[in-house]
Formats: sequence, C-alpha cells, structure tokens
Amino acid sequence: MCGADPDAADRRTTTPRLVSIVGPTASGKTGLGVAIAQRLAERGERAEIVNADAYQMYRGMDIGTAKASAAERAAVPHHLLDVIGPDETMSVARFQRMARECIADLQTRGIRPILVGGSGLYARAAIDDITFPGTDPAVRARLEERAEREGPGVLFAELERLDPEAAARMDPHNPRRTVRALEVIEVTGRPYSASLPRYRYVIPSVQLGLDLPRAELDRRIDLRTQAMFGDGFVDEVRALRPHLGVTAARALGYQQVIDYLDGLADLDETRFLVAQRTKRLARKQMGWFGRDPRIHWLQALNPRLVDLAMEIVDMADRGGYDAIDMHADEYVQHHLGDLS
Repeated sequence: MCGADPDAADRRTTTPRLVSIVGPTASGKTGLGVAIAQRLAERGERAEIVNADAYQMYRGMDIGTAKASAAERAAVPHHLLDVIGPDETMSVARFQRMARECIADLQTRGIRPILVGGSGLYARAAIDDITFPGTDPAVRARLEERAEREGPGVLFAELERLDPEAAARMDPHNPRRTVRALEVIEVTGRPYSASLPRYRYVIPSVQLGLDLPRAELDRRIDLRTQAMFGDGFVDEVRALRPHLGVTAARALGYQQVIDYLDGLADLDETRFLVAQRTKRLARKQMGWFGRDPRIHWLQALNPRLVDLAMEIVDMADRGGYDAIDMHADEYVQHHLGDLS
C-alpha cells in the first residue's frame, strides 16, 4: 500500500507514472493516448495503451463501442481489447484483476502504461485503493425482505449503529445502498466504509482529463452516431444478438438497435435515441470525473494539447503533484461528501 514502503517517496521522483486519460465519450481520449505514446517513443521511452472501457473488452462489439481503429492499434499496441466473448459477464472486480496484471507486466518490461477509457469506475479501479467485497444472495434477500417489511428507516438506523462513518455519507432514502452496506458488513465482518472507493493511488499515476465545450461535444457525438450506422452498426448488432449476454446487452446503443430490428422504432428514431442517450452519458461522465481533484483538465481543442499533456506527465514524474495526490481523498471526504 502507498505510504507503507519507506522507499516510496524516492520512487515517486524516479518511476515513470502510469498515464490515465479520462473524459466524456467522443472527446478524443484514444487519439491523445496514441499521440503521447508516440511522443514518448521519440525520446526513447516505450509506452502502450491499456483499455479501461468496459464494453470494448468484448469481442465483436467494435462499431457500437468505437474501439480504436486499425491504424491506431498499428501505431501503438493496445491491451484489454477483445478479451472476452459477448456472452460472458464483466464486472469491475474482474476488470481490476485483469488491468493490474496487465499494468504490472508492462511495467516489469519497462513499458509505461497509458490507461484510456470513459468508464469512470473502471479507470479508478485499475489505479486507486478500491476493493470489491463479495456478495451473498441469501443475505441480500433477507435484508431486502426486512426493508420491505420493517421499512428502510429501520435498516438505516441499524447501519448508523454498525458503521456510522458509512451512514454519514449515504442517503437514508436509498434502501438499495443501505441493504448493500449491511450485506457487506455481514459477509466480511468489516465496516462497509472500509470498502468505499478512495481517491488514493495504489499505482503511481497522473490523470489527464479532456474537456470540450458542450456544443462541440454534442456535434462530435452526432457525427460519431451517424458514422456508426453508416459503418454497419445494425449489421453488427444483428450478428451479435444471439450471443449477447446480459452485461454486454447493456452497452449503449445495442438495445436501441435491437428494438429497431424488432420493429419497435424506425431507423431515424433509433439514430436519434442513440445520440441523445450518448449525450446524456457524456454529461454523467463529466460529473463523475469532476469529483476527482487529481485530474489535470485540458481543452481538447487546444492546438498545444499534446505539448501541454507532456508537460504535465513530466512534472508528475518529478513528483510535482505529490502533495495534491496525497490529500485528494481527504479533500473529497470533507468537501464533496459521499465517496462512492
């Protein structure tokens, strides 16, 4: 863990940071990742991209998830793309194991990982102090039955007694979260607050965030949606449909196209709905990433984007942001409330 190693402070100034690129969909994260890897290569440093988009891990889900192009993959090696079948289940906990193994392998071989993806919890799970306690369906069912019979207030009062720290950061009117917290306490024997996500790196990292004016982001999303359908998105969904598991079917756009194939909407309506839901997702992503004080935000339209990104990466390698990183979790707890 960070802070337990007496040599950690020395390594912070000598070990190249993992670079994590975050931001809303269609903001240009993959392009920036490729550009940074190429810039690093120019000065003799190897870097490769690790995917942190949940749905890009599925084989065959190419057009609808806007995977890196063949040219981008040829320019810089990409990892954790096309690693599971569409009928498999992907969870954040499973991704965390896969991502950390991949990152450790790259770093052992002297390659700097560049983490790229719009799935906020996935990106954080790779690099932050986040644990994922197991579940017990029987315990959960019993707690849900109690919530229905006794009322959510009774369960929340129990949570306040068992784990006041968690209760102080939770909405008492959200029975699902109260049930989950009590389930974790019973299954693990530890406070639920001990498993809440922390804004604390377990892998030395620097995060770059891409920001765009809303009108430009909406324009890009509209163009991307048109391109997806022009490139054969409907045919992709038609071919995948018999093999889509519950998790993969949740990917944005796929259910909407299935509805079109079932005659529940026409093509224009489907395109419009996919674009609108993508814009809504982009807003949610910005809200998610906006909570993290460690992210260095860059304007995606800035002509000096790559230069500025490299300056931040170099500063991070020198330990220039260590003070911000070390106090981020405390800042979020005191100023932004719920860590989940």
